[in-house]
Amino acid sequence: MKTIGILTLILGLVSCSNEQTVLEVTTFKLNSNSDVAAFNTLDAEVESAFTSKQKGFISRQSTIDKDGNYTVLVYWKSLEDAKASMDKFMNDESVSDYASMINGASMKMSRYTIDSNFNAEENEFIEVMSFNTKNGTDIENFNVTNKKVETDFTSKQKGFLQRITGVSESGEQIVVVYWDNKANSDAVIQSFMEAPIAKEFMGEMDQSSIKMGRAQTISSLNGKNIVMTNKDKVIALLNSFNTGDQTPISYINPEKYIQHNLSVADGLAGFGEVMQHAPEGGFKANVIRAFEDGDYVFTHTEYDFFGPKAGFDVFRFENGLIVEHWDNLLEVQKPNPSGRTQFDGPTKIADLEKTEANKKVVTDFITNVLLNHEMDKLTTYINPTNYSQHNPAVADGLDGFGAAMKYFADNGLVMEYTKLHKVLGEGNFVLSMSEGNFGKGEHTAFYDLFRLEEGQIVEHWDVISSIPDKEEWKNTNGKF
Repeated sequence: MKTIGILTLILGLVSCSNEQTVLEVTTFKLNSNSDVAAFNTLDAEVESAFTSKQKGFISRQSTIDKDGNYTVLVYWKSLEDAKASMDKFMNDESVSDYASMINGASMKMSRYTIDSNFNAEENEFIEVMSFNTKNGTDIENFNVTNKKVETDFTSKQKGFLQRITGVSESGEQIVVVYWDNKANSDAVIQSFMEAPIAKEFMGEMDQSSIKMGRAQTISSLNGKNIVMTNKDKVIALLNSFNTGDQTPISYINPEKYIQHNLSVADGLAGFGEVMQHAPEGGFKANVIRAFEDGDYVFTHTEYDFFGPKAGFDVFRFENGLIVEHWDNLLEVQKPNPSGRTQFDGPTKIADLEKTEANKKVVTDFITNVLLNHEMDKLTTYINPTNYSQHNPAVADGLDGFGAAMKYFADNGLVMEYTKLHKVLGEGNFVLSMSEGNFGKGEHTAFYDLFRLEEGQIVEHWDVISSIPDKEEWKNTNGKF
């Protein structure tokens, strides 16, 4: 069985016992910079203010699994009602904030006709399986087996509420099982796989087509025990600058918070002191990009923090709580000679399987080219024909890089990397944190974000900030 996380969004069910209704299943992930808690709140609002008011609506459930995959299940009285609602949804401004948080490329939707009346409103945990039957399968015999799975096994289990089956126009099958809670669902997984009727049932499936999702309903979480990744927690923390929500403060370990922003005192007390000196209207934070690498989360953020700033933040987690923070900030600048800003460009994370390889490319680039000055290796690491630059003073391409270096040399300026401290990555994005000297020789922290394709750097953002003299530090942890 191939488990791929949550399956979709289901829209429609039952008007009378003999009438076929429609189940619409749509699965998706959020954009990397979306706030999970805020999205889950919006999800409830979308249901009450939009979906439930559409013609033919019967019931809707939204779920999220441990990996952040969403499935929304909505039952409709007819296929026409389901289609009309979706058409309206795609063009309705009242749901635009909700829709903008969804990663469109990850969204998949299917519709199935069903013969059951949905009656499991009190569910907290849902299993969704879709699949095709093997070529040559006798569908009537399969349907008998499918029903026996429920009567001979599933309906006899503790916590079982309802099992719904359906089929799409293409012949794809769907099975949705509703449980009163996750624990009761978990308890029967192994025994189900060993049951003779289950083996018979699974044996009639095209194994390569099976998609299986198991997830908690958002409504059952009640805004409290929401499954949040460390990335979600960081986004919520930064977004709290905009909302004033105090809940994300709890994501910081109150007993251990090591601060590397040298203008802020150590611990939660230092964080609180900064917040107390916020200007009228508070600070603002627009998370443009967010990434997770092991125990680290790093973000690229547009701030209003004592003025407009571009920032990279790095957070380290232990046991689900933030215990350490680094950052680099720079005033927002005008677009560079190529018209690019400090924030625009792609945000989609791809090539997750290449994370370590991409981190090595960046490590080798900084080590060999920027630290060891082996300039003949430049095109080994940077794509010579496709290189987008977001540094405020540098144009695209290697020509732009060369022109910037010539300007520095002609004017007695330096951009010298002396130590690489940390390299973090997720998929096609890699962040490096380096130390060196810049301009007229000021002690400097270089934070560079790279996007890679096919093993080469094709895009670059950075924040370059001077490191204050030690007597000005408000903590003793150092910049790195």
